[in-house]
Amino acid sequence: MDSASFIFPAVRGIQAGREYFTSMVPLEIIPRIFQFTDEELPPEVRSQRVLNRARIPEIRDYILNNPDSYVFSALTVSVNGQLDFDPCNADEPNIGHIRIAMNAQFLINDGQHRQAAIAEAIKKNPLLKNEHISVVFYRDEGLSRSQQIFSDLNRYAIRPTKSINILFNSREESSIIARSVMENVPVFIGLTEKERTAISNRSKALFTLSAICTATDALLHGMDLNLVEKQELAIAFWTQVSMHMPQWQAVQYGSMKSSDVRKHYISSFSITLVALGSGGNAILHHFPSSWPEHLAALDAIDWSKDNAVWENLVFVNGRVAANRATQAAMSDYIRNLMMIEAGDPNA
Repeated sequence: MDSASFIFPAVRGIQAGREYFTSMVPLEIIPRIFQFTDEELPPEVRSQRVLNRARIPEIRDYILNNPDSYVFSALTVSVNGQLDFDPCNADEPNIGHIRIAMNAQFLINDGQHRQAAIAEAIKKNPLLKNEHISVVFYRDEGLSRSQQIFSDLNRYAIRPTKSINILFNSREESSIIARSVMENVPVFIGLTEKERTAISNRSKALFTLSAICTATDALLHGMDLNLVEKQELAIAFWTQVSMHMPQWQAVQYGSMKSSDVRKHYISSFSITLVALGSGGNAILHHFPSSWPEHLAALDAIDWSKDNAVWENLVFVNGRVAANRATQAAMSDYIRNLMMIEAGDPNA
């Protein structure tokens, strides 16, 4: 980098007949070459969506908490100003350096939240400034082209489902525990949808990994245990619960189809699993040694969909209502049943 230009090593390519350049840029440069200036403009004359500053701390902390393993995809940038490519030699005409005038304007078409988080992370950990992120540079061809780049880059972007994020996530304790539960509780083995948060009609799955994770989070809330202890407790709890869930056992042993259980019963619904986890949390706190005995309350529950009890707990006007209000009501209902069975006079 000289006094007049930014200079970055780069590889030149062609897309849709246009030159573009891929480069490795030091993190300390990223905050300097991008200024988000059109937040106050109407949407139709902006080239980007408005920066959501609430997202920045989460991304910043991801970098800071994982300094040896964080991963970022490339930023995509349009350059409005002088941009020249200098090949290394005639034998490698597409490998060289790009030279960008310091007075050029930079627009991040994709990655503005990553850019802002990088700037915040460097303030807290200055050593990050010497690391790099890949940047794809395009020549700026005006507002219409910049808007189209943003639209095209985001058109086919699909956020991964919660289930597959849990399946692949080895950083977060809740994901590690949920996978352990799925792999070690007999009734969950082979009957858990690992990729989607909804189960297709023809699937043999009875549960989703995302529901198991959320329910296990509710179960372990406030537990002062290490990871191994949490895994063991969660596996023990769900194994014991399954012994009081006749539809789960029927599918496990082949006397019922998963599709029939999903069609006629609520026992495998996500709202039910979370309620069971919430109730389990209560009896674990009140009865840490004898909690398995107190799951007997589940034996008396009619899990069929036509049980009138489920109206306004699971169903509203005949349809499943998976919202905070119904989840809280269903959790309270199951928790109270467990506590009454446990003999708690204050339940």
